[in-house]
Amino acid sequence: MLPTEYLSGMRELLKDEYDDYLRSLEAEAYRALRLNPLKADEAQLLVLLNEYLHVDIAADRVPWEPLGYYYTDDKDRPAGKNPLHEAGMYYIQEPSAMLPVSMLMDEDPVRDSEAGKCERILDLCAAPGGKSTQIASRMKGRGVLICNEIISQRASILSENIERMGVRNALVLNEPPQKLKDTFVDYFDRILVDAPCSGEGMFRKNEQAVKEWSPDSVLMCAARQDEILDCAATMLRPGGTMVYSTCTFSEEEDESCIGRFLDRHGDYELVRMEKLLPHRIKGEGHFAAKLVRKSTDGTAEPAGYCTLGNYRGTDIAEFTGMNATEKPDGKSGETSSGEKKKRGRSKDSGGNNANTAEVRKVFAQFIGSTLKEEAVNRLKGSILWFGDNLYLMPQGAPGIDGIRVLRAGLCLGTMKKDRFEPSHALALALSPGEVACAVDITPEKAAAFIEGMPIDHEEDKTDCGNGEDDKAASVPYRGWVLVCCGGISLGWGKAVGSIIKNHYPKGLRKRL
Repeated sequence: MLPTEYLSGMRELLKDEYDDYLRSLEAEAYRALRLNPLKADEAQLLVLLNEYLHVDIAADRVPWEPLGYYYTDDKDRPAGKNPLHEAGMYYIQEPSAMLPVSMLMDEDPVRDSEAGKCERILDLCAAPGGKSTQIASRMKGRGVLICNEIISQRASILSENIERMGVRNALVLNEPPQKLKDTFVDYFDRILVDAPCSGEGMFRKNEQAVKEWSPDSVLMCAARQDEILDCAATMLRPGGTMVYSTCTFSEEEDESCIGRFLDRHGDYELVRMEKLLPHRIKGEGHFAAKLVRKSTDGTAEPAGYCTLGNYRGTDIAEFTGMNATEKPDGKSGETSSGEKKKRGRSKDSGGNNANTAEVRKVFAQFIGSTLKEEAVNRLKGSILWFGDNLYLMPQGAPGIDGIRVLRAGLCLGTMKKDRFEPSHALALALSPGEVACAVDITPEKAAAFIEGMPIDHEEDKTDCGNGEDDKAASVPYRGWVLVCCGGISLGWGKAVGSIIKNHYPKGLRKRL
């Protein structure tokens, strides 16, 4: 039962379309997913989509997202319980929720990184990560993506999805917007504010949202949205773009919120505004508004230059061949697999640290034995230590002193006594062609692998360095193996004869 006050407001908003709206609430909600181009090229992804999920790629596209597709779940093979979902081949996302990022990224964000150019993009209210990973797919690994979530538990889920989708150039923060606005003044080229809201657009899918709705909650959300937008306004550079979005119909939280913002910020202008209604489109309710901050002659930094507050450190090549430079302070959080990381200073002197020749030697041995040159060439950034975990900060990343960081870029792995153990995040960020040895297994074996089972790979397609398909019996390979399904990486295994020992994180193992 929908609240009487809510229905009265919708009748006033929709007028002659009100009955059509009510009928749409009785229909089944649409399901959609978004393919991940960070994992493979689009042609390969479309083949896998058709083969493993039986999606009609010609008829079922989401109109505002080129890589978005509607689908109907197969009861025997649901999309959310598929090995390729765990591998990050796609993200299950409500179709209307794909609109705000399409508005934010309607111009190509990829810059000439070799000339020192890249874009700095902020997703301010980022959990659970659907929009962040959609932004990352458009960035193509270049530039810096800052994903922030104020609630710690939700920030951990965000971090897990960033990892699952193989995103290399993102930092996950756990701070209130008020803290960030003092750190990143005039810093970002683009900002997404997908604000917490009263959730009216999700009533068809979410009964809890109906129970929590009230006129007072709408006003409370509107006041919070005003505050979040004011924080975001100080972080966008002159000439930059910001998109504000909600999943509600409330004028107080949507059109009036934008009107109030423009009254407070004369240096912003509205360039586009859309409201998606479930009786008009194949999706739930959503609102999005695109704003541009006006440039001021002589004050705006040239678009696309990552220079303000950059973190400066050694890259992989320097780290494995010379002393690393001093690292900044950092606060550690929690890995997506639930493993605690040590709190305190990032290591730069004494013990197991970045300046220890033995540590650099062990890491160099891993790089030389496990990764191909093209992988190292793609892993651009600066080495950073959080506890015993080694991270690769993206090129142009900001300094992180005094900021709560859950994921400082791409986690490369962990030092354990005299050995380096690569991270699950690194496996998910690599492709089969970037490693010395990869094995491609069937979906059935992949499900067992995700559950924690070892792999007997004598019958699987294996490539361990000579460019041809080898049988394990004829390839005496011993070492780290990238386990894949359909050419999409699932995680690490360690080869011993015809058996690959399972190194899928225990905190992520599940039965599909």
